[in-house]
Amino acid sequence: MRIYPTSDCSLCVEFGSEISPQLNARVHALAQSLSGKPAAGVTAVVPAYASLLVCFDPLRVSARRLERVLCRRARETESAPQKDGRLIRIPVCYQDEFAPDMDAVSAHTGLSAREIIARHTAPVYRIYMLGFLPGFPYLGGLDAALETPRLETPRVKIPAGAVGIGGAQTGIYPLESPGGWRLIGRTPLRPYAPERAEPFLYRAGDLLEFYAVDRAEYERIARAEQGRAGAAEEAASWA
Repeated sequence: MRIYPTSDCSLCVEFGSEISPQLNARVHALAQSLSGKPAAGVTAVVPAYASLLVCFDPLRVSARRLERVLCRRARETESAPQKDGRLIRIPVCYQDEFAPDMDAVSAHTGLSAREIIARHTAPVYRIYMLGFLPGFPYLGGLDAALETPRLETPRVKIPAGAVGIGGAQTGIYPLESPGGWRLIGRTPLRPYAPERAEPFLYRAGDLLEFYAVDRAEYERIARAEQGRAGAAEEAASWA
């Protein structure tokens, strides 16, 4: 482990350089320690694959003093039992209109669409970190047989909720955006909704599981999501 400054008001705690569940668990254990029992001057923590960014108020605590606190907390959490995050289940419709790259993934992997769906929904994925977009989960645990290169030319616009594969990873586009991952389905849920009391559907450190739904169930869930969004907007307008 090493700790180094990234600005005059932030330190990075780096546990290693690998992408592994063990290192990521240490990152989240330290993040949870700092969230559950805040250290003086700490204003925010941002977990990544194998490191934790710790932001602080330099008028309240010095970098040197905070470094000592972080070293102590890291030692304490290293020996503590590791706790899994929540299990979040995500419905995905893998039918043709939501899966423009299914044929390409099938051609690359040699698997049928049915086999791809079965393998994609089988694992319980670990959310290593959120990034790129608000609510975009970087997941660990993709079946190696599904690994597929990104598009040579990224799409200019990918719809919110699109589920894709990029190399050895899979993830969800929470907002409409450009992107180069291979799209194999779409969820009717909104991973990021700023009007919700809890804007993010999941957090780094949580576990995520995909399950397949047909078009009718997709539409039912989508209508329910729209209804909740409308109710939240109406409540906000009266506030």
